[in-house]
Amino acid sequence: MRRNSRSVFSAAATAAAVILLAAGGLLMWGSAYVHNTVQGQLASQQIFFPAKAAFAHPVAGTEITPSMIPLVSQYAGQQMLTGQQAEAYADHFIAVHISEIGGGKTYSQLSAESIAQPANTKLAADVATVFKGETLRSMLLNAYGWWKVSQITYIASLAAFSLGALALAGAAFGFTLGRKTTPAAAITHESITPVKAP
Repeated sequence: MRRNSRSVFSAAATAAAVILLAAGGLLMWGSAYVHNTVQGQLASQQIFFPAKAAFAHPVAGTEITPSMIPLVSQYAGQQMLTGQQAEAYADHFIAVHISEIGGGKTYSQLSAESIAQPANTKLAADVATVFKGETLRSMLLNAYGWWKVSQITYIASLAAFSLGALALAGAAFGFTLGRKTTPAAAITHESITPVKAP
């Protein structure tokens, strides 16, 4: 009975190991695919952060503002290739300029004002600029989101591999115990029957 229980346990552990290792492989592949796709898409945009010298004297209302130190300045002069860079550029570079252009108003608010003032060409130009900025910002944040997905799936793949290895070790241990026989099991009924005196 105990031997059968060990066999069932070993079989179940083996099946779990196979499933976990397969899941780990798929998660690793998915992580690499998303990572490479996002990096490729960002690289094709040819977006570079301002040079390091530009961050030397940040001034509010100019290209480099004090709020961009250090979140944006840490990537000075670099090409945007990672999700972290995309998030920094979107939320701490583009968003700052959009806010300055629109006076803190959102695109929808500026658009409504522009519709109400069709003769205001400056406002119309600002609306167009803010729209372009928000579009680029949303695309970069989308890239950042998928970059985080690739990181999460990578961690999940490592967890699946670890659990799969543990399950495989458990299965091997169970099979090893199942093959061993205890000395008590080897003793037969005849060997313990007392011998009668002649």
